[in-house]
Amino acid sequence: MKGIHILLVEDNEGDVLLTQEALEESKIINKISVSRNGKEALDFIFKREKYSNVDTPDLILLDVNLPLKNGHEVLHELKNDESTKHIPIIMLTTSSSERDIMLSYKNHANCYITKPIEVNDFLNAIKSIESFWLNIVKIPNN
Repeated sequence: MKGIHILLVEDNEGDVLLTQEALEESKIINKISVSRNGKEALDFIFKREKYSNVDTPDLILLDVNLPLKNGHEVLHELKNDESTKHIPIIMLTTSSSERDIMLSYKNHANCYITKPIEVNDFLNAIKSIESFWLNIVKIPNN
């Protein structure tokens, strides 16, 4: 299987480091990019400003609670744009709010995962994401 490019949109540095650690153990992934707020994520994906030469991500891990633009706003914008609506977006967040879950699916999130609190459970959740989305599911080439 070819390597893929994952964009992690996360403002919590601890969660960024844990996610990167779990994903970097893979023999498949060849690139992980990080955006720390919603505006930066949109600039990255739409190749605006300093991101004009970045590769389009194959998969996005998106937090709900982000500065500047929240995850729902980012998701809505990406899923309503012809050039980006094909990119799988996994909502990966601490929120277990029914409102956040419903709004995510209403805006066409591909799945919604509540981050486990325990470190080992968090690492296992990331590995499960990796196993499903990289080994089982076929995602489109950008």
